[in-house]
Amino acid sequence: MQKAKCKITNNGFILLELIIVLFLVTLILGLSTIFFANVLPSNKFNSTVRDISATIRHARSLAQIYGAKQTITIDLDLKKYGLEGRGVKEIPSDVYIKIIDPLSGEIHQGKYRLVLYPTGGIEGGTIVLWNSKKTVSIQLDPVIGSLVIK
Repeated sequence: MQKAKCKITNNGFILLELIIVLFLVTLILGLSTIFFANVLPSNKFNSTVRDISATIRHARSLAQIYGAKQTITIDLDLKKYGLEGRGVKEIPSDVYIKIIDPLSGEIHQGKYRLVLYPTGGIEGGTIVLWNSKKTVSIQLDPVIGSLVIK
């Protein structure tokens, strides 16, 4: 006697499997969108702090190399800053800025100038940047020209 062999093959997906996979993909995409929406403003803020401190360090290096003072202008009204003669960068609209000057106190409007000397010194105050989640200050040492980011 021979036994009959039945061979059942499953060559495709059933509708329920497809619905479950599509649901999981949609759920993952939805959660990742929420995650990235919260991360982008923070990255923009950190990038702005790094750019401003890099501009100050660059100006300090140029002052020492060329033996001439360099000036960084920060326009608090237009939210722009830059090394004079080398271009201007914008501060994002959701990032706020103020200067704490040792002589004038808090400055919220107008143009403020940081002067960097060939000896390494800096003439200027503390730059404070903040957004809805975070506050950072860039403190300048007037004698040796170093930066401290807090």
